[in-house]
Amino acid sequence: MTHKVTNWAGNITFRAESVERPSSVEETRGLVARGEKIRVLGSGHSFNHIADSPGLLVSLDALPPEIEIDSASSTVRVAASVRYGELGRRLHDKGYALPNLASLPHISVAGSCATGTHGSGDANGGLATSVREIEMVTAGGDLVTLRRDTDGGRFPGAVVALGALGAVVAMTLDVVPSFDVRQRVYEGLPAEVLGEQFDAVMSAAYSVSLFTDWRTSRINQVWVKERVDAAPGAVVDPAEAAAVSGLAEDVAAGGLEGATAVGGLHGAEPGGGFFGATPADGPRHPVPGMSAVHCTTQLGVPGPSFERLPHFRPDFTPSSGEELQTEFMVPRRHAVAAFRALGEIRDRIAPVLQISEIRTIAADDLWLSPSQGRDTVAFHFTWIKDPGAVTPVVTAIEERLAPFGARPHWGKVFTLEPGVLRSRYERLDDFAALARHFDPRGVFANEFVERYVLGRA
Repeated sequence: MTHKVTNWAGNITFRAESVERPSSVEETRGLVARGEKIRVLGSGHSFNHIADSPGLLVSLDALPPEIEIDSASSTVRVAASVRYGELGRRLHDKGYALPNLASLPHISVAGSCATGTHGSGDANGGLATSVREIEMVTAGGDLVTLRRDTDGGRFPGAVVALGALGAVVAMTLDVVPSFDVRQRVYEGLPAEVLGEQFDAVMSAAYSVSLFTDWRTSRINQVWVKERVDAAPGAVVDPAEAAAVSGLAEDVAAGGLEGATAVGGLHGAEPGGGFFGATPADGPRHPVPGMSAVHCTTQLGVPGPSFERLPHFRPDFTPSSGEELQTEFMVPRRHAVAAFRALGEIRDRIAPVLQISEIRTIAADDLWLSPSQGRDTVAFHFTWIKDPGAVTPVVTAIEERLAPFGARPHWGKVFTLEPGVLRSRYERLDDFAALARHFDPRGVFANEFVERYVLGRA
């Protein structure tokens, strides 16, 4: 290549000899059939070498952005080039929605599902749990379709597959009727409340996210995303009235400061408080001091779920991120103990941290999902972009979370030894057999997959 390709954050430069952007499934099949070593690149929001390849790197972002809604089956078929922001809007226009979304709507559907990416909410599974059918090009160039209802024995191994089985060119997802969400931000949640009432806090709404900089024991911000139809007795606040009058954008830009929101939210207190946390007096960004202009609308203004469940606006296009990311998934029953264990090394975490987010995810049955077999709490860390300073802190976090069997997000920075990581996934041997079936020559297996998933040096 005359021009080196990097991931979104710029911390990984791909070693591929060439990069191809096929514009059709047939062209993709031809590339795969001729390839010796291939990896498929999604939207590039991974922070390690999971997408790297010594041979050919295939980006599917030039495939026609097909979105086909089937009302009879309540599903939508999407091409691998489609991202969540455009999918959410199209679904909403037709009266549908996805059950949940990640914090950033600019990531590709296929790539997000392949790495086990998730949103938040006690009853909400990871994004891949919505997948009903996958269409992929296997190593010989064949187009194979796997369905949840007819391929039950191997389907759970093929959804979160890290690109190791083939090139996924399309997915069919379950959808639900469209719904509205109101989002409120609260500040200064006392640590003792979290320790004593973790379950109550996290179950207070459809989706709850906790943000902390680990400089003190308190939680800086609580982002509460409440389904409008779940709170029939909610009181409409000034911000909601503004939305009805078409002034929601003023709220998003920082207007109507001082508006408070109370009502049917579990944990709401007189004056608009939330478990001892106080309502933010204006829009907030998760990172202290940063402008909230690109964040989704807050202050209780109701809006479509695809414009509220993410933390960032779909019409905002992020540039290369000056950050690194790490995330560890811990069994939900250990949430408070894990939080306290991390608090013991806050003096190491805080100096290299931008912000940390704590979320919950429902258990699923997908073999390589970090939430496989267990309700989960996720500890996410957005670091400064300094690998030398960040890496030893990541190792320290892994040591603190080791007693709880923490699983790292497949696409983020971690330092666990392959054997340790493998011991925390009980279906890895089954997945290796599936990989041998669909890719006997290891065309789609790179060094990352070989070490961490297939158990080969």
